[in-house]
Amino acid sequence: MAAGSIPWRICEFPLIEYGEALRLQRLIVRAKNEGRIEDDFLLLLEHPPVFTLGRRGGRENLTVSDAFLQGQKIPVVQIERGGNITYHGPGQLVAYPIVALAKRQLSVTEFVERLESVMIGIAADFGVSAGRDSRNRGVWVGDAKLGSIGINLRRGVAFHGLALNVGTDLTPFSWINPCGLAGVCMTSLAAEAGRPIAIEKARASALEHFSAVFGATLERIEPAALLEML
Repeated sequence: MAAGSIPWRICEFPLIEYGEALRLQRLIVRAKNEGRIEDDFLLLLEHPPVFTLGRRGGRENLTVSDAFLQGQKIPVVQIERGGNITYHGPGQLVAYPIVALAKRQLSVTEFVERLESVMIGIAADFGVSAGRDSRNRGVWVGDAKLGSIGINLRRGVAFHGLALNVGTDLTPFSWINPCGLAGVCMTSLAAEAGRPIAIEKARASALEHFSAVFGATLERIEPAALLEML
């Protein structure tokens, strides 16, 4: 099957616990690796507050105590994606593309660069000029980081993905060294645009840019139908 003819199944969720979203990703990856599913997938969602530590992440990049985090009721989760520590919370657009890279004729570097292009395109739709920075993968507005990327590969299938701050409360980022970079300031589309931005509009923009950047045909699937496939 040609790369351009492999559809992307789009599944949108409201606020979903990090662990449940990770479970879904792993189930899709396993189904693809076992040959039970040909399609690629894109999960769009938000998470309740959580800190995640990637393969290069260490708790030394938490700048507050465990007792403080317990008081805030924010868990810390160690996972297999690349990158260091980051924060997820409401108002942040999270996109998990689950993609067989070889079938799309993509290298890992090309895939990551295209994820950056998606975020740069979304930002432009709201009048925010974002770009790349050699210090770290993701997208930046000047010296402030707007969106992060972390992926993992399992037998050629990429999962995890990107997190773009739309209207996110940025306070929890001050409790970590984001992406392991001390002194880095995080920002959001709303902060840069100087006005509220609805997460629904950011999701719609994301779908347009995923389709354009990856040359993909997007087909919606409801969460219940996705679970039946797995």
